[in-house]
Amino acid sequence: MKMKIKATLLLFSFFLVSNATVANTNEECVITLTLFTDAAKVENYTEAYPHLQNLRRDCPDFHLSMYQYGERLYKHRIENAEEDQKMAEYNEYKKLYRERLQYFPEKTKEGTMLADFAQVMFDNRIGTAMDMFDAFDAAYKKDKENFTSPKSLYTYFSLAVDLQAAGKKDVSEVFELYDELIAKIEEEENSLAARITPLIEKQDAGTKLSQSEEKLLSAGETNLRAYSQVKGSVNGKLGILADCENLIPLYNKDFEEKKTDVDWLQSAAGRLSAKECEDPLFFKLVQELHNLNPSSRSAYYLGQLAEADGKSKVALDYFLQSAELETNNNKKADTYYKLGENYRKTGSLSNARTFYRKAIEAKPSYGRAYLQIASMIANSSNNCGDNVFERRAINWLAADLARTAARVDPSVAGNANAAANSYMQRAPSRGLIFQEGMQGKTISFGKCWVGGSVRVPNL
Repeated sequence: MKMKIKATLLLFSFFLVSNATVANTNEECVITLTLFTDAAKVENYTEAYPHLQNLRRDCPDFHLSMYQYGERLYKHRIENAEEDQKMAEYNEYKKLYRERLQYFPEKTKEGTMLADFAQVMFDNRIGTAMDMFDAFDAAYKKDKENFTSPKSLYTYFSLAVDLQAAGKKDVSEVFELYDELIAKIEEEENSLAARITPLIEKQDAGTKLSQSEEKLLSAGETNLRAYSQVKGSVNGKLGILADCENLIPLYNKDFEEKKTDVDWLQSAAGRLSAKECEDPLFFKLVQELHNLNPSSRSAYYLGQLAEADGKSKVALDYFLQSAELETNNNKKADTYYKLGENYRKTGSLSNARTFYRKAIEAKPSYGRAYLQIASMIANSSNNCGDNVFERRAINWLAADLARTAARVDPSVAGNANAAANSYMQRAPSRGLIFQEGMQGKTISFGKCWVGGSVRVPNL
């Protein structure tokens, strides 16, 4: 019995000592982390550095912030290191980031990490241009889903173009990467637009957003602007490489050798189509492609050819086939937009809106489609309403759509905001609302193609 009591007391003493040790360790980690972050926050990295090393040695899994501030510290050290020391600092930076992945895997995305490695290489000119490109290439292929930095997407492509200009990459590789990265950027844009569009509509309806919704909306619009800018930069960097003057001889040279290669035909026809290159080569490519592999793309190109020949009905049939067969949402949206344009030009506004809406469903960031619907609505004001007030009120609908276009698609924001302001100037003034006693009332537009209704603002 005495032995059991002694054993119990010994075990209890062990737990007391262990708990005290853990408590002391945690307290030391808290103090060291505080000293480190206080110095790092004010960019006093000389003072912060030894505290970071102590944290890495003694408290590697204590708190994520040691890695977040540690990454800033090492970026500073790399930037300010002598040339012969940059690689050593860069390797230590990578080691720190991998420690973060080890201890905080649920809060560390490998694609983001690898893209950061590559971006730091580029920003500090560590290695050759090919080394930098290979680092971005490895990051993208390893974890495409989390390779989302607009800056890194542009740098990745810019390096490819520079390497092609230096004779170290084939132009076909640049085109392939361009197609891949534009698709990736548009995928990110569509995802963001789909998330914030309901919030925009909720806000436009006069419903106050919660704090978290406002934060989500603000972040979404900021990121959409960033992706819009980088898409423009990527297109600018591609520059004259993708002009008809360069594309036509390039594809003519390879046509006989590759005219049975479906992937090559699709790529070549797609690029000539995008640039609207009017050349017999385009017809040859399309015919070969449709013979080998009838698809949504070949139907689209045949529609373009029919349209150029003035066969509008045949063209519409081909475009409709193309849209129904297409599985890529961005291409599907472009085809629906094309159909909308054709119907708009013939005055079939209801059909035009149907296809513009289909374009938006496929690609939520399609600002041009919103703008075209807004324009059609505003231009129909004289035919929609029983009196002057109602005919002017339809401009509120047009303005809402134009504002939405600006928010989901920053590339059209300038035109969209100008259009919204123009429509608001045509809408009933506060004086007219008061004079007619219409504040807060609902006006319906069921007697014309527009349909729907609008609520008159309260004064």
